Amino acid sequence: MEPISLDVRARELLDRAAAASSGRAADTVHGGHEHGGHEHGGHGQALRQTLLALTAGTGLAEHESPGEATLLVLRGHVRLSSGDASWEGRAGDLLAVPGARHALDAVEDSAVLLTVVRRP
Repeated sequence: MEPISLDVRARELLDRAAAASSGRAADTVHGGHEHGGHEHGGHGQALRQTLLALTAGTGLAEHESPGEATLLVLRGHVRLSSGDASWEGRAGDLLAVPGARHALDAVEDSAVLLTVVRRP
């Protein structure tokens, strides 16, 4: 497998997110056959890494946890929330995604690497 420049991909995805009405763009960079999200089903590897780009003020509405997961903030500033708790992440921060329902919001234009080990 050729090395992947997450910096280059993040820039490209932020451009796509800026052009999208949703303000979001995603690309699965490792594992799985589904693209960009928490979909279940299909065949593939248990480990999946998805690059997500979000423009300031956009996010992912509250949703169930797909399995054990982390978010590595590559650019920008995001807020991960679950119930009454929330965690801020900036470039270089690694956030553990809670097992409960959670949401992700971009405080500023941001790119994150979501790593998920899907439940069997």
